[in-house]
Amino acid sequence: MAMEHATLNAIQKIVWEGNLPLQITLASSESRTYDQTDPYLISYPRISYLPSLLPKLKAFFSSSLIDPAASPHDGWFSFEGVPLKWHYPVGLLYDLYAGADPATKSSDVDYSSDSPLPWQLVIHFTDWPNEELVRLDAKGMVMNDAFINSVKEADFVRNGTAKGIMSLSKDDSSGLWKAVQDVDLPSFQRIMNILLPQPNQPFRNLPIRLFLPLPPKPDSDSDSPTLKVVQSPIPPTITATQAASQTSQSILLSSSRILPGTGSPQTHQQHQTQTIGSALHSILPHLFPSRRTPVLAKPVLHGAVVPMSAPVEEVVRCSAYGDGWVYIVIRMMG
Repeated sequence: MAMEHATLNAIQKIVWEGNLPLQITLASSESRTYDQTDPYLISYPRISYLPSLLPKLKAFFSSSLIDPAASPHDGWFSFEGVPLKWHYPVGLLYDLYAGADPATKSSDVDYSSDSPLPWQLVIHFTDWPNEELVRLDAKGMVMNDAFINSVKEADFVRNGTAKGIMSLSKDDSSGLWKAVQDVDLPSFQRIMNILLPQPNQPFRNLPIRLFLPLPPKPDSDSDSPTLKVVQSPIPPTITATQAASQTSQSILLSSSRILPGTGSPQTHQQHQTQTIGSALHSILPHLFPSRRTPVLAKPVLHGAVVPMSAPVEEVVRCSAYGDGWVYIVIRMMG
């Protein structure tokens, strides 16, 4: 049964209230005191982007910089030597590179030495990694344009056209990015409700990207893991024939899904709701041989394992990041 609109709003509010404790240290090669510079500590919204911190970080570390003339937009972040893509929300970056196993039994945050929190990042103001990151600008337009382009892509996937975002007023277009920067959920919801199909109107496809961390390439000089991003059209519903095909391929076929006396999967429903499990089984069948139970891998979103039975459209409506995309990290089990 579909969740009530109020329930989806409540989940979205929880998502937007999610924070990550960050411990940001100035690169020792850029510090007058080498590695003795005090770190910058902050509890930062998961939906936010790291470049928004650069003005504060430049001011905080200015007295320690060997090159005090560096500009805030010269700043870039790394984790364990890996430059972090600034156009990804910080919550996604954490889930990709440092997330603890989300299947924890305790809700208490552990800040012991073995804990991945606070997330320890390094800030650099020199030696920009041009081959890996696009440079930022002083006015923040590069960051703004990257966000809006991502919003347009999501809008096109949802509706088959980007007319929605293109027809927004100038105030609403700039207001969407400002709402994400300010973590202003009411303003964000007002504008996003213009872009999203109404609950009684179908999505054309659902804007979801899957991230698969891969081991380092054998011929690479780096021992850092690489990423594979998988994206495929995901409709909000699947036909009974598609569902039956998925069921027959599943290694966990349940006899309870067979109608008595027919010997075949149920086909009386013309369409069935697309779930996280059915979508993953369709796109990554080798990692998700079952559409009901995680066997080899599990989907992680906002630091939590997504139920395989969750309707994908509802996940998009309540758990997408600010640009409208649902970014799911695939984490291997065992």
